[in-house]
Amino acid sequence: MGKAHFGLIGLGVMGENLVLNAERNGYSSVVYNRTYAKTEEFLAGRGAGKDIVGAATLQDFVGALERPRRILMMVKAGQPVDDTIDAISPFLEEGDLLIDGGNSLYADTDRRVAELERKSFGYIGMGVSGGAKGALEGPSMMPGGTKAAYDAIEPLVRKMAAQVSDGPCVTYIGPGGAGHFVKTVHNGIEYAIEQILAEAYDLMKRIAGMNGDQMADVLAGWNETEELASFLVEITEVCLRTKDPETGADLVEAIVDAAGQKGTGLWTVVSALEMGVPVPTIYAALNARVLSSLRPERLAAGALLPAPPAHSFSLGEPADGMAPLRDACIAACIVSYGQGMALLQEASKLHDYNLNFSAIGQIWKGGCIIRARLLQRIQNAYSANPTLANLVLDPWFAEQINRRLPGLRQVVAGAALAGIPVPCLSSTLDYIDSYRSGRLPQNLVQAMRDCFGSHTYERTDKSGSFHTEWLD
Repeated sequence: MGKAHFGLIGLGVMGENLVLNAERNGYSSVVYNRTYAKTEEFLAGRGAGKDIVGAATLQDFVGALERPRRILMMVKAGQPVDDTIDAISPFLEEGDLLIDGGNSLYADTDRRVAELERKSFGYIGMGVSGGAKGALEGPSMMPGGTKAAYDAIEPLVRKMAAQVSDGPCVTYIGPGGAGHFVKTVHNGIEYAIEQILAEAYDLMKRIAGMNGDQMADVLAGWNETEELASFLVEITEVCLRTKDPETGADLVEAIVDAAGQKGTGLWTVVSALEMGVPVPTIYAALNARVLSSLRPERLAAGALLPAPPAHSFSLGEPADGMAPLRDACIAACIVSYGQGMALLQEASKLHDYNLNFSAIGQIWKGGCIIRARLLQRIQNAYSANPTLANLVLDPWFAEQINRRLPGLRQVVAGAALAGIPVPCLSSTLDYIDSYRSGRLPQNLVQAMRDCFGSHTYERTDKSGSFHTEWLD
């Protein structure tokens, strides 16, 4: 074959699937992996018979690509990305384009865009969501960098992306690290919804005494509703139905209750704290994973800190979809999306990203992990009001929250009396009650701050800053 249209560095599962996706869509490709044995294995296996060749060195890899070169890096975030850039840069020429498709910290991408553009190379930081299957069949992609750099890859990524009724699930996100920031927030929302569904499972198991198939039946019903129909509800049903091939029991019950994380949830929370945006539901999901990792301590604490007396309360009936619990999950999922979108709004202001929130809703509708029917409503809300301060202020979402609040209160109160932790559900209720309160007790906090540190305070009846000598 002649010069290849597309280059890939990094033959992990995601990298393999993305290059197969590109090749299926008509883009001949050349691949490079740090260990050439992996390249040979791929070409003899999944890449056999495809319009894909391998290169043993980066110089050969670059030389096999047509100009301007479009090179996707699928390597571990952090120093490995910088090392790859340093290694390949001597072989690049003006106009060549590097794309970081990993989960990089947006600030690192800001820096790399500036550095590479100064060398007359294009650089795109592109969030990719959809897991291994999405990468192969069509992911959601969130590219950021200069508009000129995006224009150079637009025909490629529009073909590779998931397709929904109103177009491909990819768009130009904004300058610098905008694409990776949007992917980070996507993952924060993902953490929250996963934890919400885990809390629902825990309550159905411990309060209603349901088995995996019974819970899966409830989830199947939820997945038929506009408010909860989603990829995550769909796979939760699958997980709950799956049996251990050795015992025939529910497989999920044999899995150790300690969840892992790769950092993007933490970045979401840290960014929110730095930008002054409250994301308590997302933070609760992250904290739940951290607490789950303390398994030996939790087991020891259980012996010293016994649970309260047994307390039974109604989660609803399977025939009605466990209505109070369903309503609690709907409210929490809406709030999770709302907190994520509020964080994106603040980042857009601070970093001049000029994000299009309706477009973000559109590209999340297919391919990505948080794809859900609800995203059409989110897209509609920001199309109607691009400056919407918070998703829960949109009329449709406000009506949903008001309708679901009684169920959320019932579930959170019952779980508290039963001693069952529901961090995302309870954080959601606190967030809603705080957000709708015209007066919060932080007036007393300001009084205390002025009392011990002369930090001053403002008054409700006068303008200006004031200080009181509280102590004699």
